[in-house]
Amino acid sequence: MVEGHSVHRVAARHRQKLVGKKFACTSPNGRFTEGAAAISNKPFRAIEAVGKNLFAWFGSGGADDVCVHVHFGMAGNWAVFESDANGNVHEPATTATTRLRMEGGGVVSHLSAMTVKHGSRAGLYEPKRATLGEDPLREDADVERLWRKVSKSKKSIGALIMDQSCFCGPGNIYRAEILFKARIHPDQLGKDLSRAEFDKVWRHSVELLQRGFREGSILTVDPADDARYGPDLRRYVYNKSRCPICRGPVMSWDIQTRTAYACLACQPLRTVQEAPPSPKKSKKRPAASTPTKAKKAKPTPVKRFRSHCVEDAASDMSPEMLTVKELKAKLKAHGAPTDGLKSVLVARLTALVEPTMRSAEDAAADRARAGESRAVEHVADLHPTQAVRAARKARARK
Repeated sequence: MVEGHSVHRVAARHRQKLVGKKFACTSPNGRFTEGAAAISNKPFRAIEAVGKNLFAWFGSGGADDVCVHVHFGMAGNWAVFESDANGNVHEPATTATTRLRMEGGGVVSHLSAMTVKHGSRAGLYEPKRATLGEDPLREDADVERLWRKVSKSKKSIGALIMDQSCFCGPGNIYRAEILFKARIHPDQLGKDLSRAEFDKVWRHSVELLQRGFREGSILTVDPADDARYGPDLRRYVYNKSRCPICRGPVMSWDIQTRTAYACLACQPLRTVQEAPPSPKKSKKRPAASTPTKAKKAKPTPVKRFRSHCVEDAASDMSPEMLTVKELKAKLKAHGAPTDGLKSVLVARLTALVEPTMRSAEDAAADRARAGESRAVEHVADLHPTQAVRAARKARARK
């Protein structure tokens, strides 16, 4: 399944390569013919990622704007093919899954996805957006709203992280790694989590998805742990037979049909004492307090499957590191207002500049060098032929 960091990478790449252009649009497999006609030769105005969902906007910002909603599913991608030095675009043939082909301005893109729908803001975008929860990669994530949901839920935190109406973006790999780093058992009930425990879950969600966005891969191991327990340790417990920290067995079991992973020594399941019934509401003698337990898990040992000091240059500085003069210069270059205190300027520039991220090709090469199959982690910003080419180059350099 394409996870949230990969969807945000697609949005970031398309802001650089596609937004602002017009494209002739067709639907090679005929499953988006009406939508392709609706957006053809309209300006690609904006694109937004919310968890695992993309919303692309075509039009001039008026009532006739068309919104295209994309959910990649298990194996979708939205690849971009640019022209070479001679102005030629070398694109692969479309396939039976290619729902949308866009051509214009020396660029061609192919979109294959489980869901590709088009509609208006009121008819498509707003209803869908209302169903989505809090995205760790979005600055508008409402953490308090999420805490209220989690703290009242009788679902396990392992189920809640995968519930896109709660945590929007993490998938199964992230679930395992977030909860391991937080030292929380996947079966711990949401209502039994302390605020401090919830905050750890959210912090690790943000940190890991941000790293995934930058690096182009789901890399969860802290540098110190990589040096201590490596080499090339990319994840702690997902598809691992032994915990790298305590060397105990990693166990697995299903949570709502998806395999959960945990080290039961590092992530013990707590019991929480319930308050006894109020005497005012019962004439019976209060019963002894009893622990509330999450649904009993039946973990089994994991059977691994095959898955394959100097000053920074100004270009590498984050907005917080810049002087007011430098901030104003950068904002002016973006055509943005330059008034306000430094904190205002920092926030304004942060909202304008996309975070630096490694190329999808480099990330694919890293995975190949590590011997990891492309089936382990699906990415949405490379066409399969591009991923294969990157892997071959990496292996040839070994």
